[in-house]
Parts: sequence; structure tokens; C-alpha cells
Amino acid sequence: MPTEPDPVTLSQLVHRAGEITDPDGADDDVTQLMLRFEDADWPVTGILDSIEQRMVEAAGTLDPQEDSPALQMATAVAVYLAHRRDQMEDDPVNVLRLAARAEFNGSPPAHVANWLDMVGIEY
Repeated sequence: MPTEPDPVTLSQLVHRAGEITDPDGADDDVTQLMLRFEDADWPVTGILDSIEQRMVEAAGTLDPQEDSPALQMATAVAVYLAHRRDQMEDDPVNVLRLAARAEFNGSPPAHVANWLDMVGIEY
């Protein structure tokens, strides 16, 4: 008898957002975000109402000046995927594009827009 898949945890969600945003693991801020949530094993469905606030607080702690475009996108991807868990395994380019549109209303800050351009994402 088939069973339902296990719910996505906050740890899995943030890890996937980090993989999508920084596939080489070269960005220290994104790595720190992933480490910050590595033990967050509660289901995302139980914290949907606070996911954006959690990501804002984490990003603010790691990058108070909001200078890290990769971190800003990683948190945007995490918030996006929290609401679109069916896209967890989708093409990273597509997820980045959709997250930029959704989380920045199609108009990301200049440094994030430059980063998106640099990595070849048209939003």
C-alpha cells in the first residue's frame, strides 16, 4: 500500500534553497544560512505563516547590510519553495526565476538583479 511522502522539513527546504542558489557551495553567507537551519526538523507546513519572518531574521543576522545577493536569493527561494513544495526538485534556473518574480514582485533590488544577470537568470 503506498504511503504519503514524508513532509518537507525546514532544514530540507533551506538546504535545497542553498543548493539552488549556490550549487558549488562557494558563498559563505549561503553556507551559513544552511548551517543555521541544519537541525530544523519540523515540517514546513506547520510554520508557513512565519516562514518569511524566519528567513528575514536569519538573513538580517548573517548580512545586516543586505549586501549579499546570493543570500537574499537563497532566502527568497526558501520562502518560494515553502509555498510551492511541489517544485523542490524542479530545474534550479526555473526556481530562481520564479522565486525572483514572486518574492521581489518581479523587481529585485539592483544588487540581486545584477547577480541574477551574472548567473544567467532572466526574470
